[in-house]
Amino acid sequence: YQRRVHGDDITVGNVQLSGSGAGLARAAALMAGFPERVSLQALNRQCSSGLQAVASTTAAIQNGYYNIGIAAGFESMSWGIKMGPQPDQIPDSMLKHPLAMTCIIPMGETSERVAERYGINRAEQDAFALQSYQKALQSQKNGLFNDEIFPVTVKVTDEKGEEKTVTVTSDEGPRPTTAEGLAKLKPAFRKNGSSTAGNSSQVSDGAAAVLIMKRSIADSLGLKPLGRLISFAVAGVAPDVMGIGPAYAIPPALKQANLRVEDIDIFEINEAFASQCLYCAKELKIPLEKLNPLGGAIAIGHPLGCTGARMTATLLHNLR
Repeated sequence: YQRRVHGDDITVGNVQLSGSGAGLARAAALMAGFPERVSLQALNRQCSSGLQAVASTTAAIQNGYYNIGIAAGFESMSWGIKMGPQPDQIPDSMLKHPLAMTCIIPMGETSERVAERYGINRAEQDAFALQSYQKALQSQKNGLFNDEIFPVTVKVTDEKGEEKTVTVTSDEGPRPTTAEGLAKLKPAFRKNGSSTAGNSSQVSDGAAAVLIMKRSIADSLGLKPLGRLISFAVAGVAPDVMGIGPAYAIPPALKQANLRVEDIDIFEINEAFASQCLYCAKELKIPLEKLNPLGGAIAIGHPLGCTGARMTATLLHNLR
């Protein structure tokens, strides 16, 4: 829409880059044709960065700070950038604090702790992962992602060292798999653990954006809104089981909107790991047929800063 709508501000979520990738995000906006007057900020709420961008942009519009905003997120996991200080840079005072020290536990280990603490076994996790792949592949086959994906043409170098031009029109993550294939995978984070490369989210690159504006502005431009944001909530949980956050953030969000779990047709919950997503579904009593019906991050991928914005786009298109 940039030829018709320049917007007033752009908010971009990113996790791994220094400064939340603000410099690269501004460069991308300028390369896309946005004029210099359109400002940009970057933020980091870890795996919910893209979703926080949506909430922050909506709040700014509701408060009258501006009328049109873009909420986005991006991440290049393939760059392999290390997050945070290295072990020898962490002060002893932090390591001696029983709760603070759990903030540096690797994400894969937090998944193992969720599975162990809440009784989510390997078979359940593999079955959930298989469903994610099957749903995503079927959704791609039926063209259910087509309207939310903007084709991107890039130059790549293949295995032979030859450069070629490729137009990317679909996510590369979803691929055929079987229960037997998933069961053969070795634990990825603990010797006798239950989280594997098959039932955890993929290492992916990706970007997503959501155009948000006042309804009166949309009407004047002849744009039909796909939806509206009516509530938003965050919640803190113990760092060593960080993935269970949605189980504690969703109830207050529902309460704000005067809704119950039974009133919701579709839930999009990030599948960072099958263990934590299953825990959230069980804790909130969400029927699995309502959860990530087009597949989730296990199949599609989880570029950290992007995912919240991507799930918003997927949800809005699926609710049409």
